[in-house]
Amino acid sequence: MKEVAHESGAYHTTGEAVYIDDMLVNEQLLHGQVVYSPHAHAKIKSFDLSEAQKLPGVHAVLRYKDIPGENQMGPVIHDELVLVKDTVTFIGQAIFLIAADNEEIAIEAEKLIKIEYEPLEPVLSIEDAIDHGKLIQPQRKIETGNVENGLNNSSNIIEGELKIGGQEQWYLETQVCLALPGEGSELKAYSSTQHPSETQALIAEVLGIPRNEVEVEIRRMGGAFGGKETQGNHVAIWASLLAISTGCPVKIRLFRDDDQKMTGKRHRYLTKYKVGFDAEGIVSAIDLELNADAGAATDLTMAVLERAMMHAENSYFIPNFRIIGNAWFTNLPSNTAFRGFGGPQGMAGMEQIIDRIAHHLKKDAAEIRYKNLYGLNDRNITPYGQTIENNLLPVIWDQLIESSAYWKRKESIIQFNSENEFFKKGIAITPVKFGISFTTSHLNQAGALVHVYQDGTVLANHGGTEMGQGLHTKIRQIVAHEFGINVEKVKVNATNTTKVPNTSATAASAGTDLNGMAVKNAIEKIKKRIAEVIAKELNCSPETIVFENNTVFNSENSEKKIKFEKAVQTAYLQRTSLSATGFYRTPNVHFDREKGKGNPYFYFAFGMSVTEVLVDTLTGYVKTLRADILHDVGDSINTRLDIAQIEGGYIQGVGWVTTEELKWDDKGNLLNHSPDTYKIPNVQDVPEDFRVNLLEGYPNSVPSIRRSKAVAEPPLMHCFSCWLAIKSAISAMGNHEFEPQFELPATNEVVVLACEDIRKKMKDKVATVS
Repeated sequence: MKEVAHESGAYHTTGEAVYIDDMLVNEQLLHGQVVYSPHAHAKIKSFDLSEAQKLPGVHAVLRYKDIPGENQMGPVIHDELVLVKDTVTFIGQAIFLIAADNEEIAIEAEKLIKIEYEPLEPVLSIEDAIDHGKLIQPQRKIETGNVENGLNNSSNIIEGELKIGGQEQWYLETQVCLALPGEGSELKAYSSTQHPSETQALIAEVLGIPRNEVEVEIRRMGGAFGGKETQGNHVAIWASLLAISTGCPVKIRLFRDDDQKMTGKRHRYLTKYKVGFDAEGIVSAIDLELNADAGAATDLTMAVLERAMMHAENSYFIPNFRIIGNAWFTNLPSNTAFRGFGGPQGMAGMEQIIDRIAHHLKKDAAEIRYKNLYGLNDRNITPYGQTIENNLLPVIWDQLIESSAYWKRKESIIQFNSENEFFKKGIAITPVKFGISFTTSHLNQAGALVHVYQDGTVLANHGGTEMGQGLHTKIRQIVAHEFGINVEKVKVNATNTTKVPNTSATAASAGTDLNGMAVKNAIEKIKKRIAEVIAKELNCSPETIVFENNTVFNSENSEKKIKFEKAVQTAYLQRTSLSATGFYRTPNVHFDREKGKGNPYFYFAFGMSVTEVLVDTLTGYVKTLRADILHDVGDSINTRLDIAQIEGGYIQGVGWVTTEELKWDDKGNLLNHSPDTYKIPNVQDVPEDFRVNLLEGYPNSVPSIRRSKAVAEPPLMHCFSCWLAIKSAISAMGNHEFEPQFELPATNEVVVLACEDIRKKMKDKVATVS
């Protein structure tokens, strides 16, 4: 059962998988076009829609006054307009909506719209936002111990800052929605969204109708990575407005370049730190400030910042730690969720700190990492007060150090670097500790709906969404396992708000944990009903009835077995309900934001990676030679999917820390907004030797679904071993005497400049000595 293929894998391969843009509608279908701002900050002095409205084939041109409900689509805080009123705050902000017979007419209509702007001064960087004092929300703080005493009593102090770049989600399927008006106020939206219930709620608010009039459905997304957790709502709202206005089906599918210009990314961060440590490299105190680029609206920034703060120590025990979190307004699209949800930005600063401590003490960074890891029975309290239980970091460390031959390879790398002037190798090992649950406690709930048909087949609905990660496949396996039937008898249907209401987003790596348990709860109800019927047939207690190997039988006398479908038919003839809803809420999770203390996570997932790279110090070219990853997934539900998630997460992370640089000009224009200018990883970026293994023999210690652990987000942060291996290779140019000037991402340009900086320092030293 653990080697089950992805439920849509064959359809993906043959092209039979139906995405929203593939759906056939009717001849009334209209194309929706978004007219957006070309300015990062400007007043709209005047506009003229008349020529566009007269164009044959144009059915509607909408502005903010045409919105029947609220002109707001902020998912948490209502600070994000559906359509601009009088002042634009970023390039890509929607001003008008056009519905036309086809895309060509819609584009022509957009050209006929006349808008006069008065440009205003934009704020385009975190530094500028800090200078202008433009906090988007109040400052946050998490603190433990006495930081001042810890720093004062430290024998070594280092200070610094790290610039951390953003990242485009670059889902293959761009933002898309097909909105279909029904009778009366009814509307159905086929939306590429990770959060159908939120999409439903916001459409209802904007249209001024109750939620029970809005149905949102998603069969599958062509990728999301967090970019469709909230920002899929935008296109859904715009398409719905046009559909209600025209009375016709309307589809909006963003062109790739427009998608990249209009949507938010992974948040940029500016991290500032002061660290105290002893001669052995054990950290005693850190004063840390995380500054996030929120963009022009809050979106999910505060939740992302919260997780960044909660992961600022990564896998290390820091007895005295103050973490300040600031979110800054800039005139850029509101940044949003991306795989890791702040965790990567929080960890990046910590890994840079550990690396700098090692350089300061002239020790191997692996040694410093090991000394500072969380302990098993002590040194195991996080800065926010949660105890790290069942810590697997020491186990993973021992296994990976041996399986990767870290120390032996380190010696051979030193030898290689001594013999090569222009090519240098680097190696690094980094850990991951990632908390699993939504930090907003009430989101840790899920629902399900399960039907058993008379032929013994099962149909399951749940609140999670499929975006290629294999959630529906795992749910299918869970259903089959719980009923004791073959997986071929189970189908998981499209996620639909009329089937399972009030769902949480498929995010926080909790999709299987939450929805799997909700499905299990529904199945337990149905099994209990069937067991009561079959117990009478077998003259036994319902408690002894077992569902296994496509049969139902008495565990105390297994001679007589009834086929599952026969048992179902018998229950049906006895007028037994073969359908049930299920519900689950994660136990024992809570967090007090005012105090910065609590138990926000149900459990932690752990992992470590070792990466070896080769750097051409003249051109800045980096080749990843080998990556070894050992990751904790508990008792894996599907090893094929879990390994694929780890591989994909690592490569996506490597893109973030090496090639994926977002560039804006001084007007706020995104300069690399297409696949030919924005460099995501390709096959050449995959390590030549790629070894991924699951930690075996350590099922989840908490009662999760089948003792498994979440796997979606934590693997991305294995990328830090690649990032710091590059830094080590550059440092080897000067025999690790000089610390490279380093940023994230370590682009070709950053690597070249760092190499040149080392060369200059080497020349300056020679000149000083001579």
